[in-house]
Amino acid sequence: MLLDFFYHLREHRLPVSVQEYLTLLSTLKSKVMPPSLNDFYYLARLVLIKDETLFDRYDRAFGAFYQQIEAAVPVDKEIPLDWLIKEFQKKLTPEEKAAIEKHGWDKLMELFKKTLEEQDERHAGGSKWIGTGGTSAFGHGGYHPEGIRVNGPSAGNRTAVKVWEKREYRDYDDSQELGTRNFKMALRRLRRFAREGAALELDLNDTIRQTARNAGLLDLQLVPERHNAVKVLMLLDVGGSMDDHIKQVEELFSAARSEFQHLEVYYFHNCPYEFLWQQNHRRHSERIETWDVIRKYNDDWRLIIVGDATMSPYEILTPGGSAEHHNRETGAAWLQRLLDNWPRSVWLNPEPEGYWPYRQSIGIIRDLVHNHMYGVTVSGLEQAMRHLSK
Repeated sequence: MLLDFFYHLREHRLPVSVQEYLTLLSTLKSKVMPPSLNDFYYLARLVLIKDETLFDRYDRAFGAFYQQIEAAVPVDKEIPLDWLIKEFQKKLTPEEKAAIEKHGWDKLMELFKKTLEEQDERHAGGSKWIGTGGTSAFGHGGYHPEGIRVNGPSAGNRTAVKVWEKREYRDYDDSQELGTRNFKMALRRLRRFAREGAALELDLNDTIRQTARNAGLLDLQLVPERHNAVKVLMLLDVGGSMDDHIKQVEELFSAARSEFQHLEVYYFHNCPYEFLWQQNHRRHSERIETWDVIRKYNDDWRLIIVGDATMSPYEILTPGGSAEHHNRETGAAWLQRLLDNWPRSVWLNPEPEGYWPYRQSIGIIRDLVHNHMYGVTVSGLEQAMRHLSK
C-alpha cells in the first residue's frame, strides 16, 4: 500500500526520492506517531516534501490517494497500525525462521497467560507481546513456528497451534454439478444393491413365466426398485486450511449425495473430538456429542472422513491441543474410537499427495487410519471405494 502511495506522489510530479521513502518506512517502524490518518499525513509531508511551495500539490495528491482507498479505511477512526505496516513488515529468511525457538505446549500456554497479565497496550512487530506482525508467539500477521493466533487473520504461514477467536464456517454445497461426473463414476464402485419399498418395477422374466402358466393371459409381476443400499457416514473437515479445497470437496460432497441414498453428514474442524455438528452456522449452539453418533450408527455403515489432515501435531496427540477449545482427550483417542466402531473406513485427503511427506500431522493421521488415506482424485476414490467394498 505504501509503495502505491510513493508512486502516486511521483505521478503528481512530487520529487520524492527512494531514500526519503525508506526514511518514512523506518520512521513508521519506530512508532514515533499514533496510528491515525491525520498524524500519518503530517509525518509523510515532513519526511517526503522538502519544498513548502509543493505543500498544496501534496495536499491534492494525498486527498486523491485517500479517496482511492477510502473503502478500506473506517470513517473517523484510527488507521489500524498493521494496515500501515503491512507492506513493509519484516520478511524473514529461512535461516531466521529456523532460529526462532519452539516453546513446547506447556511452556507456550504458561507464557501466553503471563503475557496476558503483563500487557497493557497494543503492539505491532517485536518478539514478545501480543500484537501484529513480528516474531512473537502471540498475535496475528507475523511468523512463529508454534504460536497462538489472536483475533485476526493468518499471515499464511499456517503454524498456529491454537486460535483465540470465534470462527464462523459455511456448509459445503451439495448441489454442485460441474466436474462431479468423474467423482460419481468412482463412487459407484461402492455398491450393495437391494430391493426395498413398494413394488413399482416390472419384473419381465417373472411376468413371462406367470403369463405362460396362466394360459397366455397377461399376469404382470412387479418388484420393488433396485437401489444401492450401502450406508455411508461422512465426516467433513471445514474451515482453516480446508478453505483452499472448498470447490473440490463440494464436488465430492455433491457426487456422494447423488450416489448414496443412505448418506449422513457431520462436520468437524481439523480433527474429530468429543462433539460434531451438522450445520456450520449453528455449530456453537447445536453440537452433537460424538458418543451419540457412535451409538446411533452400527457397524453396517461405512465411514468416510474428508480432511487435509494439516494441523499442529498437538491437535492430535495432546489433551487441550485443539485450536479452538480445550479437549480433555486427544484427537487420536477420538479418531481411534471412530475407527473401532466402523472398521470399514477411509480418510480422503484433498491436499496434493506430493505434499504429504512434508506434513507431520498427515503422517500421524495416516498411521492412525492404518494407511487407508487416499487423495481426492478419481484414482484415489476408486482405491478408497475398493477398500470399503471388502
